[in-house]
Amino acid sequence: MKTKLFRTIPVLAVCAAGVFAPAPVAAQSLASCTMTYRLSGWSLVYKQYDGIGNISCSNGQRAQVALASKSIGFTIGKSEIEGTGVFSEVKNLNEIYGNYVALEGHAGATKSVDAQVLTRGEISLALSGKGRGIDIGVTLGALTISPR
Repeated sequence: MKTKLFRTIPVLAVCAAGVFAPAPVAAQSLASCTMTYRLSGWSLVYKQYDGIGNISCSNGQRAQVALASKSIGFTIGKSEIEGTGVFSEVKNLNEIYGNYVALEGHAGATKSVDAQVLTRGEISLALSGKGRGIDIGVTLGALTISPR
């Protein structure tokens, strides 16, 4: 009788653990987000551009944001850029805010072209834009996205 009881206790413990174990959490769906933006600024070895943007996500979240770009490199010019950005998938809009590392190439005379690939941890952002001004260069720096 004692041996049956000792065999039954582990079986009951396993069954109880299954009953009282927390239910698995459903995986949170990821949202894809895009941004339209406008930046203007100048560069002479140091580059500083400021602007605004509008972010919209596939989960319905939207935000107006302030943009500040500061970088250093081989650069000279002054321009205004309007463009679009595509973020890698995020859990929610709040993951987008913060500082992104930027490696940028830009060139233009009258019509300016800008392309950047930025990263912030697991989140990446690809920007492309067109504008007007005179500029040329390659820089390394940061783009800060903050709520407006």
